[in-house]
Amino acid sequence: MIAQVYKEMLNAKSVIRQFSEFATARGKEIGYENVFDYSLGNPSVPVPQAFTDVMIDMLQNKNPMALHGYSQSLGIPEVREKVAASLNRRFGMNYTSGHIFMTSGAAGAIAHALRCVTVPGDEVLTFAPYFPEYGPYVNLTGAKLKIVPPSLADFQINFEAFTEMLTDKVMAVLINTPNNPSGIVYSAETLTRLAQTLTEKSEEYGHPIYLISDEPYREITFAGVEAPYVSKFYPYTLSCYSFSKSLSLPGERIGYMAVNPACPDAELFVPMCAQISRGTGHNCPASIIQLAVAEVLDETADLTVYETNMNLLYHELTALGFTCVKPGGTFYIFPKALEEDSVAFCQKATKYDLILVPGNSFGCPGYFRMAYCIDTEKVERSLAALRRFVREEYGIQ
Repeated sequence: MIAQVYKEMLNAKSVIRQFSEFATARGKEIGYENVFDYSLGNPSVPVPQAFTDVMIDMLQNKNPMALHGYSQSLGIPEVREKVAASLNRRFGMNYTSGHIFMTSGAAGAIAHALRCVTVPGDEVLTFAPYFPEYGPYVNLTGAKLKIVPPSLADFQINFEAFTEMLTDKVMAVLINTPNNPSGIVYSAETLTRLAQTLTEKSEEYGHPIYLISDEPYREITFAGVEAPYVSKFYPYTLSCYSFSKSLSLPGERIGYMAVNPACPDAELFVPMCAQISRGTGHNCPASIIQLAVAEVLDETADLTVYETNMNLLYHELTALGFTCVKPGGTFYIFPKALEEDSVAFCQKATKYDLILVPGNSFGCPGYFRMAYCIDTEKVERSLAALRRFVREEYGIQ
């Protein structure tokens, strides 16, 4: 008999993918350049030239067995050392290679972090709006994901609801800042209060509550906005990072989990991850990509296009009367729809070749997400379609 849980998941297709597939099909009809596809968060800027140069140099000059052979289960030692040194230099931490576990992107890091600190039956809290894949990430470990309702005024943490839901069954809290889908960056004040709450409740319940910090957008912040390094605030933090967005390398699937050195038993987590990999089949991210990113750790792609696109959209949306919290980073914006049913709103938008994603699956019905990681020229052309959409469907001039 096949596994029923996965069979049932076939009937719960991602709404993001559904709208993306519509965009692809529509593009075949009218040319994809004429479809204003804001559905997928796929980086739209090229990798840094420095990364390309490193890859070419390694392929021409390095031992092929070192480039293409298996890495150690924990990751290549010199890569882990360089990651630790970069984090220490940038954020004033004191990581060693023993606190770094190389993974297949942030998803792989979260998969290991969850299994390090939960067992089946435990609860994990996250905050709406949240990345929908957190559901399977958590629930397929046997733990149970529970969603804290949003603070709609600013998309910071709803601490009143959080405190009520933070029972002794909660073993971990999963956060994402800068945030997909809202683009909001948690402030130092928010993170300080979060750390204080977790510390108090950990003491009350007699067990640590771990903070799993999903950080793939850490480098994408806008003018005047600082993204505090989460591990600076709370010792029981596991940072989950991906180079997919900072270096525009989503297809290479490379990231890491970093264990806060101040965490008790910190030295156990990375060896535990190697054992977790044995059961998940995760073993050994690609050696050549580990070695390449280690040479460009302080580089990023040209991320400025995302702020340009955000400003264009935010200005137009607010001018049209949308309620919208201004993003502080990422390449997402999350306005309130012009009707209560955001699914219906997004379906109506497709008539104008605007591909938007309803907020229901992000834990915020009535809102919608725009992933503006597209060419600025296309963003500019989409504004006329947006104006026509709201004028003809909602009577807004």
